[in-house]
Amino acid sequence: MSTAVPASSAERMPPVTILDGGLSTALEQQGAVVDGALWTARLLADEPERIARAHRDFFEAGADVATTATYQASERGFLAAGFGDDQARALIRRGVTIACDARDELVSVRPGLRVAASVGPYGAVLGDGSEYRGGYGISAARLRDFHGPRLELLAEAGPDLFAVETIPDVEEAVVLVALLDDIGLPAWFSYSVRGTVTCAGQPLTDAYAALADSSVLIAAGVNCSDQADVLGAITTSAQVTGLPGVAYPNRGGLWDSATKTWSRAHAVDHALIEGWAAAGARYIGGCCGYGPADIAGLAKALGDS
Repeated sequence: MSTAVPASSAERMPPVTILDGGLSTALEQQGAVVDGALWTARLLADEPERIARAHRDFFEAGADVATTATYQASERGFLAAGFGDDQARALIRRGVTIACDARDELVSVRPGLRVAASVGPYGAVLGDGSEYRGGYGISAARLRDFHGPRLELLAEAGPDLFAVETIPDVEEAVVLVALLDDIGLPAWFSYSVRGTVTCAGQPLTDAYAALADSSVLIAAGVNCSDQADVLGAITTSAQVTGLPGVAYPNRGGLWDSATKTWSRAHAVDHALIEGWAAAGARYIGGCCGYGPADIAGLAKALGDS
């Protein structure tokens, strides 16, 4: 359920929706291996029960939203791994179905739980860390050809909304926003950032301006970025788009694309969260490095703020 966050003044801010954490983190905590080219998407075929358990664990920790195991799922990726066309499409839909089933198991005791279909950047499928660089060197038409079919497959499976996340590049954002508006399903949109620029180096004012006229976006902000960069991004997003903010940082450090691991991660600083909410963040959670226990702590911090 949404958790109210008291403001430091007499006025109370609107409630915050608690997002889940890093699905790969929860799966690794179960003992799953997620270091292949398909990353967590491999488990859609091989171990879907682990994904279902991860969604349940996050819901039980206090998350209001489950984000599907489709961040790195694409027809291209499944075909390269040896799956057929029909299998690839079915596995992408399965990512949504698993999360919806987990939601439905608990919705009688926690009404309002939602499923967000994860849509990662083109760079995530490359598996070389490009989602933290952007600038793929391909045309907008190729980006449309990549994103369009999987957005349609995900929408067909019946999620409550899209989570368009870890987008490093304004050029990709422009393509995605047009596709999202065509489909019509509500979505939040979050960039990966470094300081005052996207991971591709574009000013955040330009990045959020690319979202400002969308007809379907319900929130905009930042994810899979250092927690120290969240407040500036949320503040800029609110000023440019007028939308509620979404914030779910990683635990910091550096991503090693060869080993698929983070280094020099740091603990979550709950003291920052009230500032994010005051700046307009209405959807707050965690990304890489945040397991169910971290989301339980985040939910408590939001409730106690």
